Amino acid sequence: MSKLIAAINTTLDGICDHNAGLPDEEIHQHYTELLGQGDAILYGRTTYELMKFWRTLLENPSEEKSMNDFAKAIDQIPKIVFSHTLKNVDWESATIAKRDLKETVLDLKQSRSGGSKDIFVGSPSLIIQLMKLNLIDEYQLCVHPVVAGSGLPLFENINDRTILKLIKTKTFSGGAVTLYYEPTNEKTTNS
Repeated sequence: MSKLIAAINTTLDGICDHNAGLPDEEIHQHYTELLGQGDAILYGRTTYELMKFWRTLLENPSEEKSMNDFAKAIDQIPKIVFSHTLKNVDWESATIAKRDLKETVLDLKQSRSGGSKDIFVGSPSLIIQLMKLNLIDEYQLCVHPVVAGSGLPLFENINDRTILKLIKTKTFSGGAVTLYYEPTNEKTTNS
C-alpha cells in the first residue's frame, strides 16, 4: 500500500506561505527528487493555482538549473485538485477530483498496493482535513529559518492534540531542516 505523505514548507512560526521560505538550489533538488518518488500529488484550488507558476519555467527556463528541474518534475507528476469552484483544469497532468477527499485517498492507497511510489499532499487545507481523518502516514515539514510574523498557519483549526514520532531529519546548508514524522495515532481533545 502506498503511503500518503504531507510534504510542505513552513516557517519557524508555522506559517505556510510560498513567499516566506528561502528556497535555494539544494531545496529545489530535494523536492525534485521527492516528486520523482511519487505517484500523485493532491492540491486544493489555491495551492494548485500557485503551483501553475512552474509551468512558465518550462516555456522560459530560469538561469538556475535546479528550478528548471523542479519545474519538469512538478509538470510530470499527476496532480489531483480538490475544488468546489474549479470545473476544469488546463494543466495536462492535472485532474479535478471526482469523489470526496477520503474516498479518493483510500482508493489511491489501495490501488497502489503493489507499488512503492508515494502519494503526496501539498496544500495546508488538505493536510488539515486528512489529519482529522487519520489518513496521513508521514509528515515531511521543511522548516525554513524565518519568522514570518503573519500568514496562514499550517495547523489551523486543529482541536485535538496529536502526537508525532520523529523518524529522521535532513539539514540543508541554508539553514532549513526537514523534519520527518510519523503519527502515533495518539490523540487527546483539548478543552
